[in-house]
Amino acid sequence: MLHPSNSRHVRSRRKGWPIAARLRRFGVAPVAWVLLCVVLLPACDSAPSSSGNLDALDVLGQATCSLLQIQIHDSVAKDAIPALTNPTLVNADEADYLNDDDRVIGLEIGDQTIAVPHNILWHHEIVNFDSADPPLAVTYCPLTGSGIAFDRSDLGGAAFGVSGLLFQNNLIMYDRTSNESLWPQMARGARCGPADGLALFTYPALEMTWQGWRALHPATKVLSSNTRYNRNYTANPYGNYDEPANDLLLFPMALDQRRLPKERVLGLPLGRGGVAFPFGALDDGEAMRVVPITYGTQPIVVFWHRAFEAAMAYQVPLDLAAQTFEVRGGQIFDAETGSQWRIDGRAVAGPLHGRRLQPVRNAYVAFWFAWAAFQPETHLWTGG
Repeated sequence: MLHPSNSRHVRSRRKGWPIAARLRRFGVAPVAWVLLCVVLLPACDSAPSSSGNLDALDVLGQATCSLLQIQIHDSVAKDAIPALTNPTLVNADEADYLNDDDRVIGLEIGDQTIAVPHNILWHHEIVNFDSADPPLAVTYCPLTGSGIAFDRSDLGGAAFGVSGLLFQNNLIMYDRTSNESLWPQMARGARCGPADGLALFTYPALEMTWQGWRALHPATKVLSSNTRYNRNYTANPYGNYDEPANDLLLFPMALDQRRLPKERVLGLPLGRGGVAFPFGALDDGEAMRVVPITYGTQPIVVFWHRAFEAAMAYQVPLDLAAQTFEVRGGQIFDAETGSQWRIDGRAVAGPLHGRRLQPVRNAYVAFWFAWAAFQPETHLWTGG
């Protein structure tokens, strides 16, 4: 364990043009962006051409590639956005760079709970945990609002880095092996390079406000702001980019107009489809909500917590005494045993105290526009 950070910050928020904010981080004018289109071919027989820096594309000349379109900035080489590996963890009361309403990606690894804040991921996008079992990469793309934790076991534990490339405005990771491949985050697998077609296993993660995660897990560890990088972790460098109605994108693309472009949704992918639960539809004004559905052939239930701004889907095994969930008095109970359940799928009172529901491990939160682009045949749940 590394030493805690003692740094303190004054919180501020910068508003303004979010794309320019991203470019200013690298000292680049907004007009310097270049778009590279890669046609779907069985193999990349020759390296694609671009007027920009191809450092982040050095793998494309020697590998198969199933990406239709890669978006490149001509001066953002790989690792210009530095991923973190085995960062310092501190106690909750030492994370003075966080406000209650800041969002975190919460993990339970064995008997340890860890919060990975968006504040850190705005600047680093990937955090590799080598000592976790299994080795994990916790990832967040600020441009698509997508937070996903990945099991790196199939890569021999190889760490992920930020390639500097985008696909449909989404982060493309690369693996730090001798034969690098490209891994679009929301594709959840390799789409270019020797590993093309290899899927990544996701690791269950629960995204919510810092206040909410801390209430559930008072003894949680959280990333320190002492990362060895000179970053302001109290301010979002993307300004108001993540406001639900903001339709500005780094690379313009067709938007599904059924919901606001950057409304957060809980997405459950299934092939090219699946189902998306918009936060605005889940929020019916009550403290919590329960939505039972069938996902594939599996009965599941989605829990929503309004104050924590959190949604998660859980499997309901047929041998569990609890099968029907409902909200009474602002809390979730099952109708069969009367046990009380939390947003993290734990029974905290009643005959089933101590039991846990199994999370749908590939469920994750993203902006609606990005979810609809990656899952074009998605079903949109709107409250029925």
